[in-house]
Parts: sequence; C-alpha cells; structure tokens
Amino acid sequence: MSVSRCAALSGLALLSAACGDDTSSGGEGSVTFTTWGEEYIEQEIPADTFEDGYSITYDKFLVLIGNIVIADDAGAEAARHDGFFLINHTEPGTKELITFDGLEAKPYTLVSYETSPAAAANIEPVGAATQADVDFMASEGFHVYIEGTISNGTDSKTFKWGFGVPTLLDECEGEIDGKLTEGVLVTNGGDDVVELTIHGDHFFYDDLQSPDAVVRGDAVFNADADGDGEVTRQELAAVSLIDLPPDQYGTGGVDAVNDLDAFIEFLSRTIGHYRGEGECFLTDPE
Repeated sequence: MSVSRCAALSGLALLSAACGDDTSSGGEGSVTFTTWGEEYIEQEIPADTFEDGYSITYDKFLVLIGNIVIADDAGAEAARHDGFFLINHTEPGTKELITFDGLEAKPYTLVSYETSPAAAANIEPVGAATQADVDFMASEGFHVYIEGTISNGTDSKTFKWGFGVPTLLDECEGEIDGKLTEGVLVTNGGDDVVELTIHGDHFFYDDLQSPDAVVRGDAVFNADADGDGEVTRQELAAVSLIDLPPDQYGTGGVDAVNDLDAFIEFLSRTIGHYRGEGECFLTDPE
C-alpha cells in the first residue's frame, strides 16, 4: 500500500536541494539523526488545538524508529542503519539516535526510515526507554504504544493503545534554512542534523487524507461504552464511521477503514515527520 505524504497529507512540491554551503569541492561530512516529540507529547495537546475543546496529556509515548537509509538520486546508498531505536517521547528534549561519518560531501536526495514493529534483539532503548519497554514492544508486536488522558474540561477518560503496523517513510523532505530540501545535504566538514519529529496530535485527526483535517476528541471520549473511564481499542472498534457526523472522519478512499479503531490505527502510521513539519511518502516496507 502506498499513500500520499503523511497526514495532514497535503502534497508538497518537490524542490531541489539548495543551500549556501559548497558541496562541489569534494571532502567529507556527516549526518546526525535525532528525534523529538514536541510539546504536544511532552506537556499536553491544549484545548484550543481541538475543534471541540478537548485536551490530551500523555503519560507514555513509545515509538520504534529505525532502518534509516541515506542514498543519492540514483539510489546508491551512502549509509544505512539496520535496527531500531525505542524512544519514550514523554521524556523532555531532543534525543540523538545515530551519526553517519565520512560521507562524501554532496546532496543525498533519498532518505527513508521506518516506524515498524521489531524483534527485541534489533531494538536499542534510548534515553528513558528501558529494556522492559523493549521487551514489551517486541512481545506485543507494536510500533507505537501510548498511554494518556483525554479531558473535556469537566470529565476525563484514560486510554492505553498499542498499534503494530510496519511503515516505511520514504523520500523524506523538510526545510533547511527556510528552503524545502529533499533528503540531506552533506558539506565538507559539516554535520547535517536531521530531526525525525513525532506528532502526537495525529491520533486525533478527523480525516485520513484531507489537508483540512482538524483535531477532534468527542468521538473518542464517547466511545467509552461501559462508562468505566477508560477508552479501549475494543470500544473504538464498536464505533462505526457511518454513525459519526458526515463531515467528520473521512477516509479518502482508504480500504478497510470502517470503524474508529481502524481509523486511528491508520493514523498511527502518520506520526513520523522530517525536520519538524517536513513529510515523507508512507508505504509498506519491502
């Protein structure tokens, strides 16, 4: 399966790499990959972000990031890391993942990474993530696991959701000094630092494809059918999309997404971005 660049999934025009640094005189440089979950995961998604006034706080936000590849226009690989890093993005601050040294100084327009389930032997915990977290993610087959609270200002409900869908984020692009750039730009003696940014609001988008998707909480909050104060995936699966307002929860023709659980599971594939708001094509790993 292949879909357009990640949600809010608007198609960005592909522009050639452009920068003031000289990459034509040879030499070598490096690329460092970091990750950050932004304030939405570290602190909260505030009520003014939601169309319907809800807010979200996360207690845990585990994500597997790995299989990072750097290649040139022709697809020739300059660097590859086979394996995954496990990060708990509720831990404040940017986390460094890996540095590739000794790369020929030039643009590399094809950069990809995965957010996919992995075996425990192929997972390295980063920062506050623990070996127990590694074992949990591997045994459950999750690529992302979140715990949190959704509140309408008066009442609150908790959720504990794990999703395991292999996802390749390919042909990534983002801004360098305000210019949209494909991949990475290695300069002589330089280090291109690339942030693989995780967006915690994507779980609550109300459309899978539209650039006009907004963040909503009402359907999730009301899915708590047994009224025990926790919204489970089973309860989400019991909510048919056809029973929700017709101007909300559009699938854009994505197959087999008929209930709220399948809808949010699909959104779990879109949480990875590139250099902040930059995007990648989502597809299935080979």
